[in-house]
Amino acid sequence: MVTIDVMTNTRPVREVLAWSRSVIEPAMRAAVDTLSPSMRRVAGYHFGWWDADEVPAGDAGGKVIRPTLTLLAAEAVGGSPDSAVPAAVAVEFVHNFSLLHDDVMDGDLSRRHRPTAWSVFGTGPAVLAGDAMLTLAFDVVASSTHPAAQDGMRMLSNAVQKLVSGQAEDVSFEQRADVKLSECLAMAGEKTGSLLACACAVGGLFGGGSASEIERLGRFGEKLGLAFQLVDDLLGIWGDSVVTGKPVYSDLASRKKSLPVVAALTSGTEAGAELSELYHREQPLSDDELVHAAELIDGAGGRSWSQERADGLLVEALSDLHTVETSPRAVAELAALAWLTTHRDH
Repeated sequence: MVTIDVMTNTRPVREVLAWSRSVIEPAMRAAVDTLSPSMRRVAGYHFGWWDADEVPAGDAGGKVIRPTLTLLAAEAVGGSPDSAVPAAVAVEFVHNFSLLHDDVMDGDLSRRHRPTAWSVFGTGPAVLAGDAMLTLAFDVVASSTHPAAQDGMRMLSNAVQKLVSGQAEDVSFEQRADVKLSECLAMAGEKTGSLLACACAVGGLFGGGSASEIERLGRFGEKLGLAFQLVDDLLGIWGDSVVTGKPVYSDLASRKKSLPVVAALTSGTEAGAELSELYHREQPLSDDELVHAAELIDGAGGRSWSQERADGLLVEALSDLHTVETSPRAVAELAALAWLTTHRDH
């Protein structure tokens, strides 16, 4: 069981996320306003700021978990969260660049309870908006005048390279029947762990942390990122569509080689063998077959393995985090945020 030390002045996680959004959203909007009208329209729609006709919408968009990690990491090493706003905005832009491209590659029609950008504006505009967002991320850091801006851009660049590599592996897995669990874990570490590691490390960098503190924050983020992906993969199979914003069994319908699936396929069990036969058929799976596939993954141990692995990684991540002690409140809030992101309803 994970124990989190909570100080009397520690804010609830929901309050922390709301604070983070209030800090970064004005800077995000200002940056998006510098884009061309066509790219601005797609980006603002993707963020939930307006509808397809640019009529303001009430949807606040994503959970802003990554930029919140950045702001809290800066505070955790004794710096001001305000000093890390450019880094936090850049991290959120990189994340959303990847989402725009992911939705195109996966053919997803829904994100955050609304049609995906590509399904509204077309594949080309969505891909280009993602490209514009990635460029904007580096521009925000470069124009910040922060003394650590150059090192911050290198951190971001390294994270993007790993993220892209992980995404390429993820796509390649769909065409393979022999994906190993170790390969899948490595892919998830690059695709998801790299950006969360960067979010924490760059926050420590912009907060003026020591090299040791930055390294430990990066390790915390990397392990949290892998745990986050494990939980995300569980939600992709068993998650409530009201919570996830995606159809039930969406990952199974697209035959994704997610971590619970690969754990089941490589389990050496009868359920795993039956799942392999079902999963690698050419024709689409019916609704009943999707339900049965989920049952087979559970029966082969893929579900329990994924949850146990996520819980173990959270313990390791918190162990790294608690070696950073400059700001106990920020550390406690980081720990609470880490717990929340790995215990979403599924």
